[in-house]
Amino acid sequence: MKLLNAALIALCCGPAWADRQTFPPVDEASQDPALEAFRADLRAKVAARDLEGVMAATCPEIYTSHGDEDGPETFRANLTVDPETLPEADRRHAATIREDYWRDLETTLTQPGYFDEDGEFWMPHQWRLTLPAKLDPFTAYFVTGQDVTLRQAPNRGAPILDLISHEVVIVPDYLEEAEYQGVILTDGTRGYIYSEFLWSMVGYRAAFVKSDSGDWQLCTFVAGD
Repeated sequence: MKLLNAALIALCCGPAWADRQTFPPVDEASQDPALEAFRADLRAKVAARDLEGVMAATCPEIYTSHGDEDGPETFRANLTVDPETLPEADRRHAATIREDYWRDLETTLTQPGYFDEDGEFWMPHQWRLTLPAKLDPFTAYFVTGQDVTLRQAPNRGAPILDLISHEVVIVPDYLEEAEYQGVILTDGTRGYIYSEFLWSMVGYRAAFVKSDSGDWQLCTFVAGD
């Protein structure tokens, strides 16, 4: 694991600000052509919303939650939300809920990834960063773009304070429907970043694992701390 050390430690643990750090994405999938082929095929199945094709590519014990029941049936249920299982107020939104889950899976599988010490392949690449223990991980976000504008106010016409590339920032109060989020950089600079460029450090991640027969499978798709 790669440690995210001085910058965020200073931000969350003391009054002194630290230099900013950038973590450019590196995709290690090219180290294994079989994995590249598997990922490309799975991406195509997800893009086509091919439920049975996706299910065929998953582990028998796929991990989907930190608390609820795991396994392929839970994963299938998440992809196919049955309106009858939802509270009455949510039933009319069942298609949207299901599509959101598909879209989150699709987005996660397009991210660059890395091999961990056990040979598992994880996406997105920033999941390998270790946050300081005293930092609330639910306030930490990764800036996914290159030269993303940090603005003085939450609107497109506001003055640009800086350009941000692949950094971890703090979002003290994330607003779900807001176009821009108020952020704090690790050097203490405050400003606003377009929400689409912020990926929660407890957001979705996925892992591929080789089966005993040597075939790659999707074995984790989960969000949370």
